[in-house]
Amino acid sequence: MDITGKIAIVTGAGQGIGKAISLRLANAGADVAILDLNLQSAETAARDIETIGRQAIPIQTDVSKSKDVDAAVRSTLAEFGRIDILVNNAGIAGRTLPLTDLHESDWDEVIAVNLSGVFLCCKAVIGTMIAQDYGRIVNIASIAGKEGNPTMIPYSVSKAGVICLTKALAKEVTEYNIRVNAVSPAVIETPIMDGMAQSTIDYMVSKIPLGRIGKPEEVAAVVNFLASDEASFVTGQCYDVSGGRATY
Repeated sequence: MDITGKIAIVTGAGQGIGKAISLRLANAGADVAILDLNLQSAETAARDIETIGRQAIPIQTDVSKSKDVDAAVRSTLAEFGRIDILVNNAGIAGRTLPLTDLHESDWDEVIAVNLSGVFLCCKAVIGTMIAQDYGRIVNIASIAGKEGNPTMIPYSVSKAGVICLTKALAKEVTEYNIRVNAVSPAVIETPIMDGMAQSTIDYMVSKIPLGRIGKPEEVAAVVNFLASDEASFVTGQCYDVSGGRATY
């Protein structure tokens, strides 16, 4: 799954799954633009990548804002000259509450980051990928987008949208040697869990046949495959990293 010489953008890459993906891609030979809302985290991740001999640039980015996304893409192109891989990982869980206790602002915030952010990032890079006749896009969805988690309605809906966006975009760009796929993790040990109710975490783990929480590195390994030319005949797919939870 070698990707030596490729240029990758990873969003939400300052910690958790995003950082694990960035390190995995760098170890496979890519240089990486680290996009994160937290600039300090992005800078730390970039330094970690540089210690393994690859180039990395940290870019503070709010993926829900088109001006931020467009500026990050321009900075990446100015630094590296091309963009081969986009991994849309940035996401938030939102408040874990029943529908009766949610506000419109809860819905808007989660959809803006998790779904609109993926749309904006794909839109910002797709022209470059078409022009160079090459691209790999991997969108991080969630098993919640397939099955729906109670008390996580905005999150579940946003991730279902990511899966559908993936499938639709994949069909649009097949003629340009661009592959678009999604990865749907079950609950993974990351800081995003800090804001979840323990009852929600217990519910999610109870649905996993392997009986444990997943690791960021296990998600990153699947992303590495989908970002490589080993996955040349794979597009419009949703790969589950769920410990057996997925039922379809």
